[in-house]
Order: sequence, then C-alpha cells, then structure tokens
Amino acid sequence: MGDLILVLGGARSGKSAFAERLAKARGGTDVLYVATAQALDEEMAARIARHRQARPAGWKTAEAPLSPADAVAHSTATVVVLDCVTLLVSNLLMAFGDPEQGKPPPDENAANVAVMTQIDAVIAAAARHRGEVIVVSNEVGLGLVPPYPLGRLYRDALGRANCRLASAASAV
Repeated sequence: MGDLILVLGGARSGKSAFAERLAKARGGTDVLYVATAQALDEEMAARIARHRQARPAGWKTAEAPLSPADAVAHSTATVVVLDCVTLLVSNLLMAFGDPEQGKPPPDENAANVAVMTQIDAVIAAAARHRGEVIVVSNEVGLGLVPPYPLGRLYRDALGRANCRLASAASAV
C-alpha cells in the first residue's frame, strides 16, 4: 500500500521546501497539502500566507490542525504532504489548556495519549493510502532542556511522536 516518508530537521532548516520538492517530483500537481498551522497571530498568518503562495497552484490544501489523519484517509491524491507534526503536537497540548492563561499544564498521560492517538491514526491512514505520504516534523530534542514543565512535556511528546513515525516510515 502507501509509503510513509518522514522529513526531520531543525527549525527553519528547509524541511518543508524539501518535502514540497519531493512531492512535486513524485506527484506533479496531484498533491494534497495537509496543513496543521493555525493563524493565531499576525506573524503566523503572514507565515501561512507565504507558504500558500509558494506551493504549486494545482495542489489542494486541507486545513487540519488537530486531526490530519482524516484528511490523509480521505485523500485520493498521488502524494500527501503533512506539514507539520511539530504544530500538531503543540495544537493538541494547547487544546488541554494554556498555562500562560492561568490554566494548569496538561496531564502528561492524557497529553501523550492524545498525541499518540493522532500519530497512530496518521500512520494507519498512510498505510492505507494508495500513494506516498510525506510527513514533516522538527527535531527539538537536540537542544537545551526546557526550563518549564509544558516545554518539557512538548519536547518529550514530539520526540515520542517522531520516534513512532520513524519506525513506521519507509524512509527518514
């Protein structure tokens, strides 16, 4: 069935551009771009707009900040690009509540279950997909240990997600 390809790297290292070149080479214009970003402020809205403008005109886009597996599962495109797991994990953790807004940090077990449920759903959808699914994610575990609990939870959850995706991928 489908092939899962995981593209990992640091922030602003060219992961998305690499994934897009790969998708264009393998799928031409028959590509679905599954976006997990949310325009929660002006800077992010501008960043999303730049990404949209850079993609080939024939590509379709699905906005899926919390459940990208649904878009992958329903796609008939030759290639699907899911960009990115980094923001997916952040979106899922923030859905539990934002400590900066006076709410307690998410329960670690519940947060990890939520993240792994979505990652497993992406893996299952990719396995059933008729073509390739290219997943983009950041490597955040090579830096300093975050000084606050939510940062550590995020780093650990994303690391586990990347590990699970890498073990299911045909190429990393």
